[in-house]
Amino acid sequence: MPLDLTTLTLVAKPVTLEEGLDILERDRYRCQYCGLDGTASFENALAMSVDFVLPRARKGKKDPRNLVACCRSCNMIKGTRVYRSFDEAKAYVLARREELRKTWETRATQPPGKAAQKSSASAASHDAPKAAPKSKVASASVIGSSPLSLRKG
Repeated sequence: MPLDLTTLTLVAKPVTLEEGLDILERDRYRCQYCGLDGTASFENALAMSVDFVLPRARKGKKDPRNLVACCRSCNMIKGTRVYRSFDEAKAYVLARREELRKTWETRATQPPGKAAQKSSASAASHDAPKAAPKSKVASASVIGSSPLSLRKG
């Protein structure tokens, strides 16, 4: 069994290719969290993986009852959190996906300059004063006068 370096405990071995394919086939290449169909396109097929419902890092066993087909996005969102049941994990993943989608849609509908203005306005609201940025010409002259520069003359 491999060692989890964060907790210094033994964890179940990763799923082998054969075991992973068995789980994907059992679940018909469909993400058990969001329902993504891994057979609909090549891109979807590349996104499919196998998830430990109770993560290996939390003593989850490599048992078919603890393994489900899922897309990498849902697997990443779920992380190594421990849930009381698969249904609770699924509810968390779907709610988090919805939050992320709304955030993305909000940003996608804003004009490109507006997001930059918001970030500069929030940066200006911090307590620490910031020095004015140097112009490129001033930077070039400083670099040119460096004792390390190779200038003839």
